[in-house]
Amino acid sequence: MRLSEEESTDRIARVRRDLRDRVVILGHHYQRESVIRFADFRGDSLKLAQLAVSRSDAAFIVFCGVHFMAESADMLRAPHQKVILPDLTAGCPMADMADLPRAERCWAELNRAAVWPVIPITYINSSARIKAFTGRHGGIVCTSSNARAILEWAFRQAPRILFLPDQHLGRNTARAMGIPPEEILVWDPDQPQGGHSTEALRRARVLLWKGHCYVHQMFKISHVRHFQNQDPPYTILVHPECAADVVQAADMAGSTGFIVETIRQSAPGSRWAIGTEIHLVERLAREYPDRTIVPLTRFGAVCATMSRIDPPHLLWVLEAIAAGSPVNVIRVPEEDARDARLALQRMLDHS
Repeated sequence: MRLSEEESTDRIARVRRDLRDRVVILGHHYQRESVIRFADFRGDSLKLAQLAVSRSDAAFIVFCGVHFMAESADMLRAPHQKVILPDLTAGCPMADMADLPRAERCWAELNRAAVWPVIPITYINSSARIKAFTGRHGGIVCTSSNARAILEWAFRQAPRILFLPDQHLGRNTARAMGIPPEEILVWDPDQPQGGHSTEALRRARVLLWKGHCYVHQMFKISHVRHFQNQDPPYTILVHPECAADVVQAADMAGSTGFIVETIRQSAPGSRWAIGTEIHLVERLAREYPDRTIVPLTRFGAVCATMSRIDPPHLLWVLEAIAAGSPVNVIRVPEEDARDARLALQRMLDHS
């Protein structure tokens, strides 16, 4: 931690060369530039986990992301591989909002209220235990890019869904499918029956777990209006984890992969205000200097836990691998991994 950035960079580059194909480094789109420059692959959480599987020659997968991402990679890895998270405190507050005891209590309350059948859907941004809960109860995983296809599949199985842990992705997807607001309820896990009467639960088609991404809640309708009122106006592009009024007012909404691809295909000279994590927006602005690309707001749009992955931590885990004593190895218990894979496989089969 006392090394200068130049010293850390030089040592990372040196140990990376020495390790060669034994290691694959994954960098999430929200990662800081001083770390993602060393990534062999960039992308969102599921894409990176799948790319790691394609590198079966690598004995070590160093995931520069957050804890649930490393868990997904561990559940998909080959038996000889180890997944390493450079800093174990790099978690996801939204994923932590849905825990297994409260999810099981929710399921039991829905059972007692005879609100059946219900298909649970969990966003990929969730813990392995919540993915396992979903798998055990006939449910499925979704991402921000395939959420609509997954909800359509779920509604073919049952008249009602329970969506965890991000209420905003669930609401935005349901409303885009034409489901009226009165059929969408937020389930508060700290209230009996989620805070609703049995009659209200039976009328609802979509039950949204009370969770959110604090980064994407920083974007407000006033930010959208500000950039729309510029001359010429900006095109507003946001992530579907934003609040419904922001998504509806924006010109476009989509996953991190969608945002990256949209900017790649955009015309030189175009003007964009983007509502997602600041590291990705600033990276796009550097990579496409012939477009005007600005964050929808600069204040608070930083994933603080993702930022805990820094050059000193990356250097530490790489040098530990080189020394034959790997640290921060992520291991999902097999009983959780087995059920979680059911939900992941259903997603892969139906999207």
